[in-house]
Amino acid sequence: MNSSLLTAVVVDDEAHARDELCFLLGQLEGVEVVGQAADGLEAVDTIQRLDPDLAFLDIQMPGLTGLDVVRRLQDAGSGASVVFVTAFDHRAVEAFEVNAVDYLLKPIDASRLSTAVQRVRSRRSDAPPLGEQLERLVRLMATPNRPTQLAVKIGERFVLVQAEEILYASVVDDSINIVTGQVSGTSNDRTLDELQARLDPAVFWRVHRSHLVNINKIKEIVPWFSRNYILRMKDAKATEIPVSRVQTRRLREYLKL
Repeated sequence: MNSSLLTAVVVDDEAHARDELCFLLGQLEGVEVVGQAADGLEAVDTIQRLDPDLAFLDIQMPGLTGLDVVRRLQDAGSGASVVFVTAFDHRAVEAFEVNAVDYLLKPIDASRLSTAVQRVRSRRSDAPPLGEQLERLVRLMATPNRPTQLAVKIGERFVLVQAEEILYASVVDDSINIVTGQVSGTSNDRTLDELQARLDPAVFWRVHRSHLVNINKIKEIVPWFSRNYILRMKDAKATEIPVSRVQTRRLREYLKL
């Protein structure tokens, strides 16, 4: 076995996100992906069973969050280094730089991934205890720096809306469309990932690759084919938004459906 080889496990509840990260890791020398997991419980089992050098953990997952996974691994004495995959806003994420636990901001940048791997490689021998890393991370996440207002472009003007007033946001013709109870317009964010990173992940869920919804603004949940759901929102049109298979499971767990 090559002593410079890092074995890795990739954990994310979105299959396309796992595929993308595995592909990017495959382009790096000295990294081998030995396993994947689609939720927190599977992550704990996979990491304990395979004992990788490195685990890439999504933070927001059904069942157990990435932080919950780390706590269980800590209790089990796992030696895996952890890189969190996160959609937190840039200001909060910048604070992670001072920690030994690294992060990747979605969408993942190949050069940033390479830096994260090199950081893990160089710090594995002298990293602070996992408990200290986790404690700092929890403190950072407890007070995220998110805007209370967002600018929505309507024609040639910008209207400021309160974040909690947003019903949903969708990808429409390569633009990000934001809908509240009073206005509908576009965001200057280039991707739905960028908008999601500026919003509270406990309130705004990425229920589909093209849709982000405020779970407090859902009017009805309608069963659909293959045990999936359609969400009817609280706008005047009662807009229907599809829920992906993976997020259907999260919705069931959250609402006890």
